[in-house]
Amino acid sequence: MNHTIRFIASLLLLHVSFFTYAGRISGTVTDDKGAVLPFASILIKNSTHGTTANNEGKYFLQLAPGTYTIVCQYVGYERKEKEITIGSEDVVLNFQLSRQQLSLAEVVVRPGGEDPAYEIIRNAIKKRPFYLKQLDTFQCEVYIKGQMQLRDYPNKFMGQKIDFEDGDTSKKKMMYLSESVMKYSSQNDKIKVEVLSTKVSGQRDGFGFSLPQFVTFYKNNVDLGPNLNPRGFISPIADNALNFYKYKFEGSFIEDGREVNRIKVIPKRKYEPLFSGYINITDNDWRIHSVELEITKESQMQFLDTLRINQLYVPFDTNVWVIKTQVVYPAIKVFGFDLYGNFVNIYSKFDVHPEFQKKFFDNTVLKYEEGSNKKDSLYWDTIRPVPLQTEELRDYHKKDSLEKLREDPRYLDSIDRIRNKPSVPGILFVGQTISRQKNRSTLTIFPLAQSVSFNTVEGWVINARVTYTKRLDSTGFSRSVSISPLIRYGFSNGHLNAYLTASYDVGKKRPSSFSIGGGKNVYQFNNSNPIDPLFNSFSSLIWMHNYMKIYEAWSGRIDYSKGIADGLTARIGFQYQDRMPLENTTDQSWKAWDTRSYTPNYPTDLMSENFTRHQASMLSLSVSWRPGSRYIEFPDRRFEISSKYPTFTASVTMGIKGLFGSDVDYGKWRIGVNDDLNLKLAGTFKYNISAGGFYRAKEVQVPDYKHFNGNQITMVTNYFNGFLLLPYYKFSNTATLYGEAHIEHHFNGFLTNKIPLFRKLNWQLVGSMNTFYINDHSSYIEAGVGLENVFRILRADFVWGFEYGQKAYTGFRLGINLLAPPRGN
Repeated sequence: MNHTIRFIASLLLLHVSFFTYAGRISGTVTDDKGAVLPFASILIKNSTHGTTANNEGKYFLQLAPGTYTIVCQYVGYERKEKEITIGSEDVVLNFQLSRQQLSLAEVVVRPGGEDPAYEIIRNAIKKRPFYLKQLDTFQCEVYIKGQMQLRDYPNKFMGQKIDFEDGDTSKKKMMYLSESVMKYSSQNDKIKVEVLSTKVSGQRDGFGFSLPQFVTFYKNNVDLGPNLNPRGFISPIADNALNFYKYKFEGSFIEDGREVNRIKVIPKRKYEPLFSGYINITDNDWRIHSVELEITKESQMQFLDTLRINQLYVPFDTNVWVIKTQVVYPAIKVFGFDLYGNFVNIYSKFDVHPEFQKKFFDNTVLKYEEGSNKKDSLYWDTIRPVPLQTEELRDYHKKDSLEKLREDPRYLDSIDRIRNKPSVPGILFVGQTISRQKNRSTLTIFPLAQSVSFNTVEGWVINARVTYTKRLDSTGFSRSVSISPLIRYGFSNGHLNAYLTASYDVGKKRPSSFSIGGGKNVYQFNNSNPIDPLFNSFSSLIWMHNYMKIYEAWSGRIDYSKGIADGLTARIGFQYQDRMPLENTTDQSWKAWDTRSYTPNYPTDLMSENFTRHQASMLSLSVSWRPGSRYIEFPDRRFEISSKYPTFTASVTMGIKGLFGSDVDYGKWRIGVNDDLNLKLAGTFKYNISAGGFYRAKEVQVPDYKHFNGNQITMVTNYFNGFLLLPYYKFSNTATLYGEAHIEHHFNGFLTNKIPLFRKLNWQLVGSMNTFYINDHSSYIEAGVGLENVFRILRADFVWGFEYGQKAYTGFRLGINLLAPPRGN
């Protein structure tokens, strides 16, 4: 039945197409030597209607009967026009473009005189704000096609054989291919993208790269994404561009009666976030005609090696120009992988005076319409404005066939067997994942680096954890359940502990989560776990510094969180602990120290002896609010991506006397605000500020104190929520009021790009300040200066600590991004 419906639909579509389009023109765009000109623009003269050639220079355009002037343009080449009459027959119309012939006849540059390019650039800078605001409100349709290809890759990576599971052993292969068509709406600084159709090669239910980025050089700072450089890049016509660029007038050419100036853009200094290449500016009105610009590693670009951007603007009317095509060419070589690609954006159906309904611009920035990824090949053949390349056609066919094969349960089982093979790096450092695609489940086994440790109470410890996760829906990610058992055994004290946690996550637009856990486990006195067990092991065994203080408890907890509005989440939790003290059972160390011995297993700054066994029932309520949260919305789920406002938090925790025999009786509160501020060229400023205290403190045990997340070892795992030099428990308290602040400024290359060695290695300066204040009793502040992005993963800080009334002390701290664990609650 389905085949019959599809056949009838195809006939109807062909019938409609016959009466809509009477003729089709197609052809190839090359230069005068026969070389292909990829992504050339083909337009109907005096309109923005047209198409774009593919990477092989091939194009097609369907038109109603009539006579047209077809214009072919390619940045850096002379525009060519051809008149053609369309009837009922298909027409082949090839274009051969020559390099732009530039005129320098009227230009005279005297020795020591200024290049004419500077006057042109000054005029363009003056007009920049006008053109930036001229199209602050518009609507258009955008077609995006993106692909990434491999040129080479290693046979093995981290000890694992590279297998792309496609049966192809060649080094050159298409890694990613997608297409999307969307409606793009803009009003002032607000945007909304509605994806009408999207597809990903080899992923029938996939969603393609569908957030078109209007790279506008009319902005002072050109944002190409935080992964390339959070500082952004300076436009060649920015207000301060003359401080960063040199310019050279290459000549001018006449196009459709307009004179266009071609300017070579040259960075004045290396290792600045600058472009190089060419920008073409029209004479007299000083607007951008087109650009051919590039950024490289020397431009302080991270992740990629090179990124080329080609843009072409066309007149919409006598006063307004709009972007017609934008092609971005990324390339990267990393860990032996050599990738390159292109992302072509084609803009059409512009409306420069759209009328938007009230509340059209909401918190959803990108929305995939229902069924947008379900369009068949017949639809794409009629809607696609750029012909597919031969290798793209081959990739769609090959991966569609592979996807059908992969639906076979026997194939899924064979792929699972390959993927689930244990590896040495997985077992030791990153963990091992065992997947079962048929039932949409995974089993994650934690690595030995997180499972084996040493402390003075348990001796050598095995802390084995696994997590089983199962998706309960077949197509989306809106329902899942996970179960995580833990088995812990201390070889010195002989204690066996076991704990089980289960959680259920559900919800599309506003997700909620319910979790329950119970058993017997080991806890740090500061339940936020400021001390990493691995680092504590080395600190103890090498230097006999047993900073981690622990106790044992039978416990159970229930937690529920719910998104109740955009950016607003509420949480409620209950926890019961039957706390039992633990004592040291071993003095083992790798080095004998005459002047050192292990300290007792309790915070000696707070206690002269260990606590007695007691029970604690605790209820906590909290809310977090991030106003202005923006979302990407899929048909089956929604994700928060950003906000220009900070996150506000508030919480109350109560120790309930008598409930299940509870011995504690207290109440404490906390409010906080945190944010990351991108200051573009000046770097990124981060802050986390909070205040709180106890409003009732009748019966408070040490684990319930307000603890500051200190640090007394060289390695740091918690920068933004902790201190770098502070003793772990020295300032724990039950004060009625405290204030705490953590501030960092990441210069992201600012300043260090002036230092020869640092700028070449892309090491970046970071400054930090951490402080607290407790009533009138005590205060502490520490300041640090360091380098990050050292070998891409390291951060090194030198820190000064200042305690009120005490002599200042200093320390060196080292952080490894890959080792930073999630923090506890």
